[in-house]
Amino acid sequence: MSIYSIKDLEKLSGIKAHTIRIWEQRYHLIEPQRTITNFRYYSDDDVVRLMNISVLNHNGYKISKISQLNDCEIREIMLQLNSEVPSLGTQTESLVMAMIEVDERHFNQVFEKSVANLGFETTIEQVLFPFLERIGVLWLAGTINPAQEHFITNLIRQKLIAAIDHEGVKTEGTHPRILFYLPEGEFHEIGLLYYNYLARKADFEVLYLGTSVPFRDIIHIDEIRPVQLIFTSFVTSPGTGLLAEKIKKLKKAFPDKAVLVSGWQIKQEQPRLPENFLKIASSTEFKKALASYLKKGKVK
Repeated sequence: MSIYSIKDLEKLSGIKAHTIRIWEQRYHLIEPQRTITNFRYYSDDDVVRLMNISVLNHNGYKISKISQLNDCEIREIMLQLNSEVPSLGTQTESLVMAMIEVDERHFNQVFEKSVANLGFETTIEQVLFPFLERIGVLWLAGTINPAQEHFITNLIRQKLIAAIDHEGVKTEGTHPRILFYLPEGEFHEIGLLYYNYLARKADFEVLYLGTSVPFRDIIHIDEIRPVQLIFTSFVTSPGTGLLAEKIKKLKKAFPDKAVLVSGWQIKQEQPRLPENFLKIASSTEFKKALASYLKKGKVK
């Protein structure tokens, strides 16, 4: 069982800690347990109950009314709401519950309904990415059980790989070639897989090397099958000055290729980029860069 603080609940549910305390004291909607040193903490069951309450509240149910419902009645209303078109916030909360309960069937229901209503790309960008950002903070803090996080990210990974397979392989020599990789020590693959999908959909030939790739392997692959573009991402902090050194190394190895870089470290450190480099802050920017290359032979 995972153990959550009230701040963890705030991050997962989007409900302010102050509001959660009022709901506890006034309506007894959830009741925290206490450690031997009198610190309050919450269980997986508390998180699921709070998420259900949040969904009902977002759908017009007053807290005073919800407090009069038992768990069976709440589940019945949730089933009814799930049969309707849910809001983006409701979908994110449903994904949190699927993760906490390790429920693949629930995840598939949320994902498939979202794709039917919004389309695949909007589901990834407006539902799954915000969800991953929400749980990422807790994962880094060690609050969420790693098994729960691995469970849900691997389900998302499966959906992306299925979409990539559907796009197929472009004919060699008739499409510009782009190489995707994550540097050594980088394992956050979901974004890289999605950009792989977008590149294939945009009629690029893709060489996908995956996570934690030694730099010498990138050079070797380019010697065997030269590429026109390279995409990589820096998420994990490499240490002071090391990001700039890695960018300098990329520039020296690939002075004439378009190099697209993204990730939390690029956003945080804002390094000065060489002329042939382009910072990618979103999937929208990535699509524009691909379109620019197809039209003008360079990214912009």
